[in-house]
Amino acid sequence: MGKPATPVDGFCDPAFERVREAFRNNFSAHDEIGAAVTVCVGRREVVDLWGGWRDAAQRHPWTASTIVNSYSVGKGITALLALALVGKRRLSLDAKIAEVWPAFGAGGNAATTLRELLSHQAGLPALRQPMENADLGNWGKISDTLAHQDPWWEPGAAHGYHVNTFGFLVGELIRRATGAASFRRALQESLCGPLEAEFHVGLPMFAHRLCAEICGPAAQPIEPDAIAAFVVPPDTPPAQRAMRALAYNNPPALSGLGVVNSSWWRSIEVPSTNGHGTARGVARLYAEAITGGLFPESLLAEACTTHSEGIDRVLGRSTRFGLGFQLPEKNRPMGPGKRTFGHFGYGGSLGFGDPDSEISFAYLMNRPGDRWQSPRSESLIDAVYACLGS
Repeated sequence: MGKPATPVDGFCDPAFERVREAFRNNFSAHDEIGAAVTVCVGRREVVDLWGGWRDAAQRHPWTASTIVNSYSVGKGITALLALALVGKRRLSLDAKIAEVWPAFGAGGNAATTLRELLSHQAGLPALRQPMENADLGNWGKISDTLAHQDPWWEPGAAHGYHVNTFGFLVGELIRRATGAASFRRALQESLCGPLEAEFHVGLPMFAHRLCAEICGPAAQPIEPDAIAAFVVPPDTPPAQRAMRALAYNNPPALSGLGVVNSSWWRSIEVPSTNGHGTARGVARLYAEAITGGLFPESLLAEACTTHSEGIDRVLGRSTRFGLGFQLPEKNRPMGPGKRTFGHFGYGGSLGFGDPDSEISFAYLMNRPGDRWQSPRSESLIDAVYACLGS
């Protein structure tokens, strides 16, 4: 007797049937375990599908309310909130960060702006001071340490992916601009709550039962030296080697490796890495952005304009950033749109908006794939745009 078909449920407009086919095919052809995909045209949901399993043992089906760790998809959501506050003139792209966050005036950070921070030019991709895992739950200690440390390069002179620090830096500015007691409160009160978008940083305990289990190597404990070997090419100069290693593993659990399925990880606030939500929630936020509900068209135009491009000092490869968003590259496509902006998460999860086609897209899953590219997300994106052209 053959293996039963993977359960897939949800809604798909007949005009987007190719997306359902691609979604189903990911389970049979690309080893998907559990996932969800949502596509909006304007603010209208045309695809809202989920399927597979919440756990590696495949005992618990993925449901409409399943939420999952989205990794760096959360950077895009953080950026959406920051730009919404810029649109309301509660933050300024070109004012010095120290005007809102006085401690940030220490060291070599005094002249750094939000624009430089959003485009990964601030020179603060890693904590220099050794940290313990317990410190991850201490927002004040992490943010204050970053504010006082000297940058790894002159702000504005180069760019490097702020892998895990981006959320603390932008998040603290957001917290101060909103007057919220925490970033989690600011996110819910100023963005996700009003739009009824299921996305959290610092997951409430009652929602832990809805979480999918991250499956594969990311869920296994790994020694810091092994993380460093994974992210640092052997020919990297010593100073850059230290910076890259610390960006991923200071403190050791900073990237979520080995702790991603723990209640502790789900409860703390690490906006760059541990946002939990649904594909529906992520797509809804991007839909609001591209239809003018979050900030003016002029700010949208800036968000998807290249602000930094070329060899990334942290990743050692070419990257391209707008204002807090990854912009399409040949080896990380987000469809054919020239103004598409969004953010990938580790292993292929993705949220983006395409203002020209009025498409917003989100794909979240629980088995991260290849580090840079995912045939699963690519097949879904190809199917979306094929439906538009048919």
